[in-house]
Amino acid sequence: MADPTIMVRVTDLPLMACIGVNPDEVGRRQPLIVSVALVIAAGGRIERLAQSVDYRRIAAEAERLADRHIPMIEAFAHSLAERCLTLGPVLSADVSVSKPEALPRGLASVSVTLARDE
Repeated sequence: MADPTIMVRVTDLPLMACIGVNPDEVGRRQPLIVSVALVIAAGGRIERLAQSVDYRRIAAEAERLADRHIPMIEAFAHSLAERCLTLGPVLSADVSVSKPEALPRGLASVSVTLARDE
């Protein structure tokens, strides 16, 4: 039997972020909704936190990014994915960021997937 694929997820994390390129966006916080899925190198059953990633660390990394001005949600998603790759036995990180106030109707979103170089 093959080793299972283990994913650690944080979904629909609401943040107030310093984000945007338009003059009316710079200098004010805007809502983002962040979801992260990490594929973990399990090698079998996970029974200790050291074998995985604490989802509180994922949320903390997103919150730290939200505190500094980042012009675009694409850059936010990419930076968060890079940080997630350093959190432990993470093989890949898929990060989605939605910006609810970007459009009068609908939801503007991006998704970035990064894999660890072996």
